[in-house]
Amino acid sequence: MTTHPDITGRADLEPLLRGFYLAAFADPLIGPYFTEIAGLDLEAHLPHITDFWERALLGTGSYRRDAFAPHAGLHGQRPMTAAHFGRWVQLWRAAVDGRYAGPTADRAKEQGERIALALLRRTSGGDTGGGDGGFVPLAAVLLRG
Repeated sequence: MTTHPDITGRADLEPLLRGFYLAAFADPLIGPYFTEIAGLDLEAHLPHITDFWERALLGTGSYRRDAFAPHAGLHGQRPMTAAHFGRWVQLWRAAVDGRYAGPTADRAKEQGERIALALLRRTSGGDTGGGDGGFVPLAAVLLRG
């Protein structure tokens, strides 16, 4: 059994984020938000999102942008549902688990879920769609099961 290292610095975040975004771009449910709607250039975006996660997880990094604004813009073009955010969390957790294990990796997964839920609440006006197919069943059943 191979034991994964924990996330310790920016150098660990870059490959994690690259792998995550490549999986997200290819995903049939959420991929179009990145590729068709946002037309996201991964190479241009990667330094900014690495700054975000470096600050969120390690207390370092220089992220000073509004993380909500781009998501609100996407939601305005094509509404995002609890299923979209749940899938994001599922892919994020898989990306972290595929490379890292330890307290910071656990915090990355928890933080990803909190961020997804906060974005869902803000884009949906507080309705998290906790019923059938919503965020709560995805998190509770698919993501942790």
